[in-house]
Amino acid sequence: MSKTYETVIGLEVHVELATKTKIFCGCSTAFGGAPNTHTCPVCTGMPGSLPVLNKQVVEYAMAVGLATNCTITQYCKFDRKNYFYPDNPQNYQISQLYLPICRNGGVEIETSAGKKVVGIHEIHMEEDAGKLVHDEWEDVSIVDYNRSGVPLIEIVSEPDMRSAEEVIAYLEKLRLIIQYLGASDCKLNEGSMRADVNLSVRGVGETEFGTRTEMKNLNSFKAIARAIEGERARQIELLEEGKPVIQETRRWDDNKEYSYAMRSKEDAQDYRYFPEPDLVPISISDEWIARVKARQPEMRTEKMERYQREFGLPAYDAEILTGDKAFADLFEATVALCGRPKKVSNWIMVETIRMLKDNGMDPDEISFSPEHFAKLVELADEGAVTNTVAKEVFELVFREDIDPDAYVEEKGLKTVSDEGALRAAVEKVIAENPQSVEDYRNGKEKAIGFLVGQTMKAMKGKANPGLVNQLLRELL
Repeated sequence: MSKTYETVIGLEVHVELATKTKIFCGCSTAFGGAPNTHTCPVCTGMPGSLPVLNKQVVEYAMAVGLATNCTITQYCKFDRKNYFYPDNPQNYQISQLYLPICRNGGVEIETSAGKKVVGIHEIHMEEDAGKLVHDEWEDVSIVDYNRSGVPLIEIVSEPDMRSAEEVIAYLEKLRLIIQYLGASDCKLNEGSMRADVNLSVRGVGETEFGTRTEMKNLNSFKAIARAIEGERARQIELLEEGKPVIQETRRWDDNKEYSYAMRSKEDAQDYRYFPEPDLVPISISDEWIARVKARQPEMRTEKMERYQREFGLPAYDAEILTGDKAFADLFEATVALCGRPKKVSNWIMVETIRMLKDNGMDPDEISFSPEHFAKLVELADEGAVTNTVAKEVFELVFREDIDPDAYVEEKGLKTVSDEGALRAAVEKVIAENPQSVEDYRNGKEKAIGFLVGQTMKAMKGKANPGLVNQLLRELL
């Protein structure tokens, strides 16, 4: 009889914080930039240079900790994690092992199996390493220290997840919380959010954990889900064959959909951790925690409730609009200008999402202004332009942030509601389509649709459809 297995998963999520400067020096943290241009003696590990802690890093870490129900460690300090690697200029990384800034938290996730809390063991602050660029052509590796010293928090979960679905739900929840806080943009493709997956399997009903492996190099939610399925299958196959699972770090290759061993797993003692001698411990007062708490923004759940209460939106709209902070910000700014919440919501949920999809863009890449968006919603809602024209104008607003009022005026796209002009057009269409006229008089309601279409065509889509319909019925 074949045995059924349970997967046990814990995550280490690294998040690059959205500070303007690095954790221990004044260099820029901007993404991109020519190699080794955002550097100084501190972040390139020059002898005699001394780190100075960036206060904003501590505040972001506290904000994330409070939003994930952690306890803040009021006396915390940094430690040195020693290892030699070419992208690590000091030959050590400043991190937190003994007294991390946040501990014992958790977030609630919801999956097809229902609700559950995933525990957070700790959140600690640390500096990022540089980046090695492997040049296959020249067969050399070159190093870029721009990322060295960029502030990170590492969020270490408890081994509470049991499936890829739970892992993705947990990551989505974390990403939303952190984006709402403004602590990071959490772009997996730019590496500002990275997840390492610790996974083991055991027989259903067993209480002992199996041997775990850690998988690195996961830069999209899809890759994470595939890596979990792949590693689970690999471990089960080993156990079924009576072979041991080796505790090691593995690298996931998403193109080949296979993971391969990188190194056997080190233990903390291999890193010879000791307290960082160049930084004083951090003392976090109750007042400081209270100040950070008071600045916490409205989170998604509160926003969803408020959108339904204040704007009368359906729950479905509220869920989609709050599912990305960029949508929520755009919605609120536009409604403040034009006061048409349901109409704005429809334009975001249908046309904006369609344009993002067509152009392969993320919501945070929206570049049009709420002012121009609000004008467009008003023009469409007041019937000043037809639906077809409104959609065409919106595409230009989306791409080039044009002023819809000026554009509609300049191109003469305003809806024609002048009864005299419309009556003449309708009479002409009636005269040219005797068959449809007869069909309509014989009770074929569809014929009127054809005649409306012909009139709209004659008016280049700018006629007021309601008025055309009314005139047609009157003249027939």
